[in-house]
Amino acid sequence: MINAMKKSGGILAIFALLSTGLVAVTNLLTADRIQEQQQKELLKVLNQVIPAQSHDNELYKSCTLITNEQYLGTPVPMPAYLASLNGKPNGVAIEAIAPDGYNGAIKVIVGLDSVGTVTGVRVLSHQETPGLGDKIDLRVTNWVESFTGKKLEGEKDPRWAVRKDGGEFDQFTGATITPRAVVKAVKNVSLYYTRHQQALLNQPLNCQGES
Repeated sequence: MINAMKKSGGILAIFALLSTGLVAVTNLLTADRIQEQQQKELLKVLNQVIPAQSHDNELYKSCTLITNEQYLGTPVPMPAYLASLNGKPNGVAIEAIAPDGYNGAIKVIVGLDSVGTVTGVRVLSHQETPGLGDKIDLRVTNWVESFTGKKLEGEKDPRWAVRKDGGEFDQFTGATITPRAVVKAVKNVSLYYTRHQQALLNQPLNCQGES
């Protein structure tokens, strides 16, 4: 009995080692491919929030980390991608968190030109209710495109709210919390950029190894 148990244990240990080795080899072989795919997806989103004609640098390489829980919705450093044209700063795309979504945090990226006008917004991830709050996702509706071309005129700009709160942005039937959270997040990113633009543009590029 004991010998049989030892034999079974040995077989299991061998299988465990083989499985671990297989996973490690698979990860090693696919790591470059995964990174390449992530870069392609990132570049696709960046080119959606910052018009291609407004920059001539490689956006995903022109990245710096910024930290400001008040305006970015998280204490975690967030990437900011600096756009330039002919060597001069011409805009930025900033990732941020809307912490007060209906089902939790909503991750967004906000593109802004050199004077603070929104050039594009995309929702990067969310857990909002399908058929209700998920309308913030461009794959579901074009609601998120309503930010494009708008510029925040100060912290108390009344336009930057959902219509139910007296602002210009549509809410969703049965789901006001979600769009309200996104509008607030985009507004906060705009405020951050207005108040920290010069410091942001002078930061070193330091996003290596970040996903």
